[in-house]
Amino acid sequence: MNRLQLLLVFLLVASLASAQQLSLFTQYRENLDIINPAAVNSDYLAYEQNVSFGASYRAQWTQFTGNPTTQILRGSYLSTDFSGVNFMAGGYIMNDQTGPTGLTGLYGRIGGLITDDPYYGGFSLGISAGFVQFRVDASEIRLRDAGDILGTTDQSQWYPDVGVGLFAYRLLDGGGFFDGDYLYGGVSVPQVMGLELTFTDDNGEFSTQRIQHFYGQLGLYKFLRDRSFLEPSVWVKYTPNAPVNVDFNLRYQTPTNFWVGTGLATSGNFHVEAGVLLGEPGIDNSFKLGYGFDYSFSTFGPAAGGTHEINITYSFER
Repeated sequence: MNRLQLLLVFLLVASLASAQQLSLFTQYRENLDIINPAAVNSDYLAYEQNVSFGASYRAQWTQFTGNPTTQILRGSYLSTDFSGVNFMAGGYIMNDQTGPTGLTGLYGRIGGLITDDPYYGGFSLGISAGFVQFRVDASEIRLRDAGDILGTTDQSQWYPDVGVGLFAYRLLDGGGFFDGDYLYGGVSVPQVMGLELTFTDDNGEFSTQRIQHFYGQLGLYKFLRDRSFLEPSVWVKYTPNAPVNVDFNLRYQTPTNFWVGTGLATSGNFHVEAGVLLGEPGIDNSFKLGYGFDYSFSTFGPAAGGTHEINITYSFER
């Protein structure tokens, strides 16, 4: 049968870019509960606000026509009223498009935080589940042979998706330099079901395979006396038959509710971020607006262009 040339090019590029089929994030702490369904939201660890809603927009490799773009709406809730097992819930809608290929997913998540008191830390388990539509837009495809019937017909399939994760955090209260700070970490597989999707009609078929991704997260909230804090963090990403990718990040939240951050990945990506927090955490509802910029120093980086990401979050204590 005839191959869909542009589709294969985009899949090859995705494979070369550390084989990341799932969406990437610059300000990934804002999407920590998407990366790990067991994660306690960063708004609780930083500001003790257990309910949050947010939206994200990301445009990657902006020099390319049909570059990857991602849009997300998300919500998260953590019950903090009990000891034993505290209920966690949330969900998100994600749309991801790269050239002629795209996916739209609707997910819910549920978990439990095992703790004597959520303020002092705990261990959580979580699962996310949903349905994803994978699609191919025939109008965006260049065919090797003009008139290929399969290539002139839009294709789409729905499939189930499941993610699992473990997460733990602890308030360090043993005295010394880290007294009163939060240490957190987790491991997750946000796409457990490795699927091979096959699109067919009366004239042929083509396939694409989605594989499991394995993530690890580790970070520290170092609170300072002037109500500011430092947050060093690491995001480890692994997919089979690809190099391990590690993101190293550092964010500084100023006393005036403005933050700046920077980071570097082993893939050659460098990023900067900045944002503003409106409201008084712990007293009022809070509104956050953040911007991140990535630039790759890998071989294809200068030709691909930079990456822009915007995050908006509204959070409060309930």
